[in-house]
Amino acid sequence: MNRIKIINGQVITPTQIVPGEVCMEDGKICEAGAGSIDFPGAEIIDAKGNYIAPGFIDMHTHGAGGADFMDGTVEACLTVAETHAQHGTTTLFPTTVTATAEETKHTFAVYRKAVAANTRGATMAGLHLEGPYFSMNQRGAQDPKYIRNPRPEEYLPLLEEASGLIARWSAAPELEGSKAFANALTARGILPAMGHTDALFDEAIDAFDWGFTHVTHFYSCTSTITRRNARRCAGVVEAAFLTPGMTVELIADGIHLPAALLQLVYQIKGPEKIALVTDSMRAAGMPEGPSIIGSLTHGQPVIVEEGVAKLPDRSAFAGSVATADRLVRTGLFIGKFPLLQTIQMVTVTPARIMGIDRHKGSLANGKDADIVIFDEAIDMQMVMINGNVILNKL
Repeated sequence: MNRIKIINGQVITPTQIVPGEVCMEDGKICEAGAGSIDFPGAEIIDAKGNYIAPGFIDMHTHGAGGADFMDGTVEACLTVAETHAQHGTTTLFPTTVTATAEETKHTFAVYRKAVAANTRGATMAGLHLEGPYFSMNQRGAQDPKYIRNPRPEEYLPLLEEASGLIARWSAAPELEGSKAFANALTARGILPAMGHTDALFDEAIDAFDWGFTHVTHFYSCTSTITRRNARRCAGVVEAAFLTPGMTVELIADGIHLPAALLQLVYQIKGPEKIALVTDSMRAAGMPEGPSIIGSLTHGQPVIVEEGVAKLPDRSAFAGSVATADRLVRTGLFIGKFPLLQTIQMVTVTPARIMGIDRHKGSLANGKDADIVIFDEAIDMQMVMINGNVILNKL
């Protein structure tokens, strides 16, 4: 049996931060909390006064370390997972971009092999398909030549091909055929999410009733107040604010959203309804300069500067280069959120949104021993995935 006890740390539980210890056995948490825990025969790890938290969960990431999930190789998937793990992500949801059906199908096959081969990277917990069913007006950096409406003759075979692999699918719910599309997703336990959408308020409310309970990269490529026939109309942003059950995710790189918007969303939605995500592309963890969003063969060129990826003409952001530790730093030092609530937004809240909170997201008995230890600057000192040490600077 593999018994480990982490001592001398500040343990971050779902409700408080306390001086205490965390015990685990065979990759599962046995006990965590304040004070000294009797756990004989365990290997001891000294946290040296640092914070002990659940491993971070990134529910929207495209790449890192010079690789992208759309590159179509197992090696690329493993590079992304391993790079993010070095920054505290212990679970992630590989995210695609708008592409051909054939390229998406190839991603399914590669993903299956990558999951089986992954021993040193963040757990890949299910695919997030981003597109191709988007509003052309809100396409952002998505390639317009692949954008189209949902058609059952296309998505039903894809769902069959990827049975059990897809966890979430982002789409614009105002498009023709979206209700039937949402029904097909929810029937298979897949989360429909509103993304790259120009939906009006009423359309967003209808979509929520169909199962579109989450908003992809809130404020980024998301409709808000506009004029239609001289009348002001609310959009998805206002629908999310006024619908208690609707969850949102924020690209918390400190650039996509300024402090004022981070604080506004936090005050209205609260940490129970907000997930912090990277939406990172291949340049995450790499030097700035020219890069590519999407696959090496079919992707689009971007420029990475000032800590963010931009379209070459600098007219729009094109995905972030953040890692999960940067999300926490943004929440703390730019959003001015309390540490406990910031950690909640990268652990238990995304776990709940994605339906994996029975196994991940908190330091609770029986859950996977996905654990990070970090200092006051949110620099990772140790990362453990299922009780296995992936990074150790202690």
